[in-house]
Formats: sequence, structure tokens, C-alpha cells
Amino acid sequence: MYLRAIHAESHIPTLRRFVRDHPLGTLTTAIMSSEYPFLQTSHIPWVIDVKDDSSMTELGILRGHMARQNPQAKAMVDSATLNMPPGTTGGVQLKDEVLVLFTGPVHHYVTPKFYTDTKPATGKVVPTWNYAAVQAYGRATVYFDSGVASTEYLSHQISDLSQHAETAVMGYTEGDKKGPWKVSDAPDRYIAIMQKAIIGIKIDITRLGGKFKMSQEMGEKDRAGVIDGFESLGTEIGTETARMVAQRQEMMKGAKS
Repeated sequence: MYLRAIHAESHIPTLRRFVRDHPLGTLTTAIMSSEYPFLQTSHIPWVIDVKDDSSMTELGILRGHMARQNPQAKAMVDSATLNMPPGTTGGVQLKDEVLVLFTGPVHHYVTPKFYTDTKPATGKVVPTWNYAAVQAYGRATVYFDSGVASTEYLSHQISDLSQHAETAVMGYTEGDKKGPWKVSDAPDRYIAIMQKAIIGIKIDITRLGGKFKMSQEMGEKDRAGVIDGFESLGTEIGTETARMVAQRQEMMKGAKS
């Protein structure tokens, strides 16, 4: 990820919160294989585990799962099998680093017409795109056998992911008329069959970085024009983009004071 200092976000709690708020991440692997493409990517929802949520430095662990029939899953299983000592059960760590990209839902084209200061003064402005993204690099452990450790990992992961999605994403609470959906609401036999069709993935994060590109590179008057321009669109995405540009502007002012 190309990171200009003005767009970079290195505050670890902010990055972890971004992952929690936008759990659908794009997993990218680079695995040498005679049968599958070297580079593969899949959209997967993740849970991020942190031992101490108040920590300013703990990167955390990502937990997810994907369909066993996914070619990327097959390549990971093949790679894990090649490096697996005889008699090994449970998770097997891949030798190469993987990447998960999390992208915020708020992104928008920025027209030069929004730059109310620089455009009329010099005309030296060009279009761009505002967005927010977080990249997590790490070592992946794959759970793909039928042993107890893998079965327990998958059961724990899908339960936690469902709970997070039902409460944090959907907003359902135990006090609701129906409450959040739980894995236990489905027949045990059905869940067991579904679980056999997936593999588990755990990623020990080794690097975490973010980019919040929200017109920080422009002068204050141009940023004000961007905020006004997005608000004038009268759309939900425009209003939210304006809010994020304003938020980042206030953060810049706070950092200078």
C-alpha cells in the first residue's frame, strides 16, 4: 500500500476497531502450485481476537473460514500438507506470509470542482478518490483435518463470527423479540455437515497498517469545499464521506495544537 505520511494511520486500536467494524476482508495468498494460480484472493468475514483491548501495541489474531472447494483453500491445504510432519493433527502453519485487506464502505470520487480555493486560483488540480483501508499481514494456520482440534476450532470460530455479525453488524440484542440468530438454532447434524465443507484459517498478525485518504493533502479551504461538495450531493454516501473528511480535518488540527 502506498502511504503518504499525511494519509497514514498507525494507531493500532483504531486499526483493530476498523477491522471489527468492517469484518469482510480480502485474503490474498501467494502459493507455488502446479495445479492452482500462484496468486489467489477471496472475500472472507473475520473475527479479530485481542488479549488486551486497551493495548496500544497488540496486533491481534484473525480467525475465519472458507469453502473447502474454493481453489484458494485447496492450494492452502496442499501447501500445508507438504510441510506437515507425519502424524500431525490440528492446525498447520503455511510457510509464506498472507495479506488481508479490509476496505471501508465509505469511498467516493472527488471532482476538482470541489476545490474552491486552488481551482479558481491556479487550475492546478486533478480528480482523485477518497477511501479508507487497513492491511493485515501475517502467518496463516490452516485447520482442515477431521481431528478434535480442527473441529473445535471451526465450531468456536463460526459461533463467534455469527455472534459478532448478529450483534455488532445487525444490531440484534437478547432483548429483541427474536434476539440474534445462534448456531444452536440450526440442527446439530446440519451444522456438522456444513462444517465438513469448510476449512478454518487463523492468522497471527505481524504487520498492521492503515490508509485514511480523506482530502488531508489539500489546504483547509479546499477541504471545506470538499465537505460542502459532498454534502450538496444529497446522498447517504456523500454525507458520510463529508463527515469523514471533516473528522480527519479535526484530527489534523488536534495533532498540531
